[in-house]
Amino acid sequence: QNVLQMNVINSNYTDPNNLKFEEIKILGVLQEITAVTVSQNNVVENTPLNITYYPLEKVAHITGLQLELGKSYTVKWTQQLSVNERFNCYPSPNPTQEKCEQLGCIWEQVTSNLDIPPCYYSSDNAYSVDKVEYTSSGLAANLTLNSAKTRANANFTTPISTLRLEVKYHLDHMLQFKIYDYQNARYEVPVPLNLPSSPTSTDKERLYEVSVQKKPFGIQVRRKSTGTVIWDSQLPTFTFSDMFIQISTRLASQYIFGFGETDHTMFRRNMSWHTWGMFTRDQPSPYKLNSYGYQPFYMALEEDGNAHGVLLLNSNAMDVTFQPTPALTYRTIGGILDFYMVLGPTPERVVREYTALIGRPVMPPYWSLGFQLCRYGYRNDSEIAQLVEGMKAAGIPYDVQYVDIDHMERQLDFTIGTRFAGLPALINRIKEGGMRFIIILHPTISGNETNYPTFSRGVQDDVFIKWPNTNDIIYSKVWPFLPNVQVNESLPEQTQIQIYGAHAAFPDFFRNSTVGWWKREILEFYNNPTNPSRSIKFDGLWIAMNEPAAFLNGAIGGCRNDLLNMPPYIPHLGYRSDGLTVKTPCMEGQQYLPDGTPVRHYDVHSLYGWSQTKPTLE
Repeated sequence: QNVLQMNVINSNYTDPNNLKFEEIKILGVLQEITAVTVSQNNVVENTPLNITYYPLEKVAHITGLQLELGKSYTVKWTQQLSVNERFNCYPSPNPTQEKCEQLGCIWEQVTSNLDIPPCYYSSDNAYSVDKVEYTSSGLAANLTLNSAKTRANANFTTPISTLRLEVKYHLDHMLQFKIYDYQNARYEVPVPLNLPSSPTSTDKERLYEVSVQKKPFGIQVRRKSTGTVIWDSQLPTFTFSDMFIQISTRLASQYIFGFGETDHTMFRRNMSWHTWGMFTRDQPSPYKLNSYGYQPFYMALEEDGNAHGVLLLNSNAMDVTFQPTPALTYRTIGGILDFYMVLGPTPERVVREYTALIGRPVMPPYWSLGFQLCRYGYRNDSEIAQLVEGMKAAGIPYDVQYVDIDHMERQLDFTIGTRFAGLPALINRIKEGGMRFIIILHPTISGNETNYPTFSRGVQDDVFIKWPNTNDIIYSKVWPFLPNVQVNESLPEQTQIQIYGAHAAFPDFFRNSTVGWWKREILEFYNNPTNPSRSIKFDGLWIAMNEPAAFLNGAIGGCRNDLLNMPPYIPHLGYRSDGLTVKTPCMEGQQYLPDGTPVRHYDVHSLYGWSQTKPTLE
């Protein structure tokens, strides 16, 4: 192994041109070659050699050789895993050598750089493919677990024994590859994509080609025009269990856009190890990116300037880790692996193809592009009226005015506080002057009111998220304080919430009944048929706090399912030690898709804002 023996069978010939082998390419090299020795008759030669390793192609190129024809040589090389090639085998907090070796992985700390994982995979992944079924529009195969290679795992992280791989060539520039447990139904993202009813690509026009490595399993996508490998998951990190899925891929370059916030959205050469929780850490909810939604999508620039994009259609909590190889690792705690890749080849075409797949952005109204003014803490409608006049007097461009939750009676949706009794008339005056007005709504509804039609109608229509297998609403604490109480505002905020916070219910916006209820509440607030003078003629709605956010972790009285709220793997979030319920409802909350299919909040948490946005827009 790692030896090239060159034996001369017939040495009677002497080459007059003194021809020599000066370079060798070694194919199928899984790890970087760090040293090469050349010996003749057991004597090591001192010829300086250069070694170049191409990890995507798994090729080592050795130059500087002087191997004369007619002579026998032995070429030996040493392979050593570069620290940049380490795929983290223990991504949870507080790794130890004992925990690492229980997983069958290697423990070796690099004290000079604590970002380099000390516990890493050492061998191929445990899945293999027996037979690949090819068609003109894709391929399919079963993945079988090699039990001899299965590492020690806790409950719910033991790999599933048989999986299904499906690859579909939807369009000449777009393909899908999906890995799932075909023997047991699992949650899949219920968001429709714009896909052709049947694949329309042709082999001649297709921009890509796909190959499957059988043992160990791996899938590779190559750009046909250049031969560039843009996806290569033949790595030891692939695992698929009930509550932990991990897959890694080598990247075609180190130019990546799309994950995380804008100041972290591109990695250049010499990029360091970096884990991006796909979810902001400054939001109340533990896993939401950029406030109210996230899209696990990246665009990559290949070395020659071509671009491609990759979407993972998965709404469970996840993190994505980049490393300098370049490579990335997806880790998610549920659902399936459902990837969509668009081939561009320009960045502009990637964006166009991606938005054609998921839906184009809504065209904003022209007025919304104007100058807008908003803040929390307006004391009454007179303050807003004075503000409007002051802005006009100062000649400051001014097109849209907002109100935050201050305008409500004790922060109750669809109410007007006594200090804002003049708001309906003020909005009408502002609109007469050519301006627009936006009010805020948050999703949670108080259940402690004696006369609050929004809640009572919600109960009647069965719109709120409940505990599983019960008829009991899950209550947390968000904005509304209890009615008829004198709040001691000198107390710390969290203490006020604990003492005075009302029981807040979360609507399940997936349900048809909730959609109808929500639309009716909005229209009634806008029109107020019983008292038109109290109607609020807003021009836009600002829907906030729909991560969904809460002011305590989980529910009043705590959550009930420890496994869902503290799963075996906690993605790399801001509050890993506290689980998934940091400032958000319990993960076991029972929700229902429009067709009546039950789903856990654990699976659709990151779709909550999306599910509220659709009926609000309608």
